[in-house]
Amino acid sequence: MLALGMKKDKIRKVNQNMALNTVIAIIEGVERTLSFNSLTKKYEATITAPNTTSWNEPENKYGLLVKATDVAGNKATADRNHPTLGNSLKLRVLEKTKPTVAITFPSAGATLISNKPTFTFTMRDSGSGVDTSKTVVKVDNKVVTGITFTDTTGGKNATYAPSAALTDGSHTVTIICTDYDGNVSTLVTSTFKIDTVPPTLSITNPTDNLVTRFASLNVTGTTNDAISSPCTVTVKLNEGAEIDLTVASNGTFSKAITLAEGNNTIIVKSTDSAGKYSTVTRTVILDTVAPVIKSITMVPNPVDAGRTFIISVDVED
Repeated sequence: MLALGMKKDKIRKVNQNMALNTVIAIIEGVERTLSFNSLTKKYEATITAPNTTSWNEPENKYGLLVKATDVAGNKATADRNHPTLGNSLKLRVLEKTKPTVAITFPSAGATLISNKPTFTFTMRDSGSGVDTSKTVVKVDNKVVTGITFTDTTGGKNATYAPSAALTDGSHTVTIICTDYDGNVSTLVTSTFKIDTVPPTLSITNPTDNLVTRFASLNVTGTTNDAISSPCTVTVKLNEGAEIDLTVASNGTFSKAITLAEGNNTIIVKSTDSAGKYSTVTRTVILDTVAPVIKSITMVPNPVDAGRTFIISVDVED
């Protein structure tokens, strides 16, 4: 009798499996029929995950619906809200496309005259979105804080303004960001220079308030900038236009100009590649008119030998 009871139990279990008609899994409205696996004793199917991240889905998961129907037409369903099976029907889908970043200011190779520049960045991710808590900005290899993020189509924009002034010279800023699915962008770098000091400018000729009888005058001098060389030099005579001068590799320059009779104002300007400039002004007087000797008297005249006399000249210039 015991053996007969065991045989009946075995038949009952086989009949229970054979009584199922279909088991269907539904995701995003698409049905997939599951097949019975005789080894695992479960209904299974290989399903391709959705192409888009589930980050923006409720609870960051896609919800599956499972329907089981027996041959008699009885149905059982379970979805993400099922009291016991709900969590096992929540599918987390990760995108695999990494976000992109760009440094919009300063551009690579730029020279800035402000030592407190406002850095600007863009971060884009069309899937799960940019996780700003994992965005890392470094200036000179030091992580900075106080970054401001703003929403924009397809991602975020960001700005950072240093509280302390940067030193003159070369600096590097980097940024890397991560999306909510854990994809990390390529590290982006921009190397730039700070230059708050105008170039040096020395005029060796002419001296200020020079008086000369020669109309042709050579303006000579030297210029240099420790950070933003080479410099460009111009000279302006009176109300004329600025004239470009050729600057040698050692910073020297020379230019012949033609003076006007009387007072002349000469302005020399040196500008570095950062746009900072220095000027030197010289006043030069051109006097080409000879003085006029109007009269000469000598008293006494004649004068005794060995005695003194006074000469008086009336001259006009």
